Amino acid sequence: MLLPLQVYAVDASDIAVQAGEVVKANNLSDTIIVLHGRVEDVQIDEEVDVIISEWMGYMLLYESMLGSVIYARDRWLKPGGLILPSNATLYLAPVTHPDRYNDSIDFWRNVYGIDMSAMLPLAKQCAFEEPSVETIAGENVLTWPHVVKHMDCYTVTTHELESVSTRYRFKSMMRAPLHGFAFWFDVEFNGPTVSPSSNVTATFPESSSNDHPIDYCQRKKRPNPNEALVLSTAPEDPPTHWQQTLIYFYEPIPLEQDQLIEGSVTLSQSKENARFMNIHLEYTSGGRSFVKESVMR
Repeated sequence: MLLPLQVYAVDASDIAVQAGEVVKANNLSDTIIVLHGRVEDVQIDEEVDVIISEWMGYMLLYESMLGSVIYARDRWLKPGGLILPSNATLYLAPVTHPDRYNDSIDFWRNVYGIDMSAMLPLAKQCAFEEPSVETIAGENVLTWPHVVKHMDCYTVTTHELESVSTRYRFKSMMRAPLHGFAFWFDVEFNGPTVSPSSNVTATFPESSSNDHPIDYCQRKKRPNPNEALVLSTAPEDPPTHWQQTLIYFYEPIPLEQDQLIEGSVTLSQSKENARFMNIHLEYTSGGRSFVKESVMR
């Protein structure tokens, strides 16, 4: 005998009020309970079978929403329960993007016949000081991506999210100017190994190693419908509203084919605001070393 379905919809924004009215208008109040508040503040008096949340921010970790899912998991999820998405992987790769650089910087060298190159330092600061969320193409990526962080939503802890660091080592596949680095992510939706025993569902809406070309390709394929479904924000996949996050250099670095690019990156929660992210990027190529620090606000 199937137990009646019960859904808890939790949202801290004012849209929860309208959502509650929609539930009432469709005679679903016995099935869907809308809770207006943060996950950390609401009360649910039973364990749940499923937690669903669209917690992903730009470059996956921006806005730090995964912490709320972890809180809900540790407080309410039944043993053997399901979390969707179940896994997430953040990637990093060096990129070339001459058109973007030309439009933002070289434009000032000759503005309709007027030399405005005195604007170049300010133009570089305005265009490239902070991370840029935009869409690039696969042809802009110079190497296979590096896995910055893989997270299992069943086991990841909030402590892990406070600071994420990795060292990388790339070899350029082509001769091109290196303009910066791009971040993107995948999330996986894995089915439960054992079907939940009842139907209670909680819904929480949005409020290190080197290159792994084999693992990366396999992760993006789903030949068997019983395998994990993957949502990818990679440059070669259809665009999403997350796009990609670019860290641009103030000056491009000329690269030869097979030239090494190595260094490290650290992503950490800002002490100014836990929703912000500090990015510390170190990179070396052609015998020269650089550091780029920025804040994603």
